[in-house]
Amino acid sequence: KVGEGVATRVASAAVLGEYSAKVENMIVMSADLSNSDRTDGFMKHTHPIVKGDFTGRFLNMGVSELTMACVMNGMALHGGVIPVGGTFFVFSDYMKPAIRMSALMRLHVVFVWTHDSFRVGEDGPTHQPVEHEMQIRLLEHLHNHRGERSMVVLRPADAAEAIASWKIALEEERPVGLIFSRQNVDDVPAMGASRFDEAMAGAKRGGYVVADCEGTPDVVMVASGSEVSTLIAGAAKLNEEGIKTRIVSAPSEALFFDQPVEYRNEVLPEGIVRYGLTSGLPMTLQALVGLSGKIHGLDHFGYSAPFKVLDEKFGFSGETVYKEVKEMLGR
Repeated sequence: KVGEGVATRVASAAVLGEYSAKVENMIVMSADLSNSDRTDGFMKHTHPIVKGDFTGRFLNMGVSELTMACVMNGMALHGGVIPVGGTFFVFSDYMKPAIRMSALMRLHVVFVWTHDSFRVGEDGPTHQPVEHEMQIRLLEHLHNHRGERSMVVLRPADAAEAIASWKIALEEERPVGLIFSRQNVDDVPAMGASRFDEAMAGAKRGGYVVADCEGTPDVVMVASGSEVSTLIAGAAKLNEEGIKTRIVSAPSEALFFDQPVEYRNEVLPEGIVRYGLTSGLPMTLQALVGLSGKIHGLDHFGYSAPFKVLDEKFGFSGETVYKEVKEMLGR
């Protein structure tokens, strides 16, 4: 139970709290930010490792993200444990050499990255990950020696997807990156009886339909993370005017592009206009939206303000989705 409309980092903390009691070989660490990246949720049933007491399963790593990532790789190479490390997503820059090595060596490590977008602007202009999701997702398209995609990256749309993403991360054998929001996120409405069941079934396929229309849609809209709920808000206005919409949540490109082509074409049918919404560089969604679609994203960075102000200034709203889709369709 994580409550309604919570930040996905909060949902992550709840999962870690359960894992601390049930996954005895998991060791969690954080680079000086455990109360912000919410890895401190793992301490619900354990405590930090300190000098003279090695009974705990939480490591306080100081302020070095690269050191933390190297320690995680070393633990995975030793074997027997599942290392998890958390920090702000923007600091994945510092970790990149070690992330690349974990991908190369096919190590089961789990990177927890929070504060996933420009919406962390009130923390200052340097803390806003804009190009970072695209950079990390490149490893989803780079293959290891087994011919697999070398990393799985998941950016969940709501709490249900966050829980599903953690299940995937625990069961994977490759490195996994989990990208969570700082701000609260509206829950995606269930299409049927259970949103949780839909998220569990859909997330493991990397991309799936979360809202649909009868018959052929006029537009297919794609996003990951908190932008999915913004698409839902825009679709409500479009549907009022008889414009038929489909919304696809795509938490992982690696998992989606490894699905059979028939499934991919079912979710993203050819010949239908596509619209993408991302809090990062527009090309973050290029592989899913294609060259003929439109992607609303950011091609700049560095503005500081509360996230609601930034959303308004940068057009991340249901109203913008409504207007831009109508313009695409000439309606």
